[in-house]
Amino acid sequence: MKHQFKIISAILILALTALACGLPKLPALPAVPGASSAVFEDNFDGFDKTWSTGTDADSSVEYLGGGLRFKVSTTKYFVWSDPNQTKYGNVHIEVTAKNNNIDGDAAFGIICNQVISANYYYFAMTPNGQYAIAKTAVAKDDVFLTNDNQWADSDLITKNAASYRIGADCGDGTLVFYVDGKPIISVQDATYAKGNVGLFAWSSEKEKGVDTTFDDFVVTDLK
Repeated sequence: MKHQFKIISAILILALTALACGLPKLPALPAVPGASSAVFEDNFDGFDKTWSTGTDADSSVEYLGGGLRFKVSTTKYFVWSDPNQTKYGNVHIEVTAKNNNIDGDAAFGIICNQVISANYYYFAMTPNGQYAIAKTAVAKDDVFLTNDNQWADSDLITKNAASYRIGADCGDGTLVFYVDGKPIISVQDATYAKGNVGLFAWSSEKEKGVDTTFDDFVVTDLK
């Protein structure tokens, strides 16, 4: 009985194979609507809390109200956070920054190619329309790679907007800064080729207040 079953099974397989060969080739399935090509993304909904957080006397970084909220309560203070220890190279980064404070000189933005905690690039902007691309190094002052090591003004940055969509290209020695989809500046520097990504807020020399909420963070490969 078992021998008979094997023979029938073999005949059935041959028949199905012949039938399949005679069928027209079906087209590939289309991409799923809304599918993301991101290598990393986070909408800060609080379900997967991977970003470093904490609160002290000078600053706080916390998941709050569907975003990652940065607050600084002292002058000239820089606070940052990163999501993981993955090293990204040759990527485009975007995030929405909601401007919750009244200090137009407060800065916020994107970090990329962070080799160690003190070695990285950062892309900074202020609600007053200033910007900079800079790099840090251990035991050295930050170097602004734009505008002769100074802050610069851009008419392409809307002043005191409720929120900004900030973007950065980090790859192959080229750094490009975007605000609301518009390229603001591009510079060449190949000091750091690969590293962690992150976000930051930075209080000004005049005011103690920084209050910025980040949302919809996305990292994609540069083509």
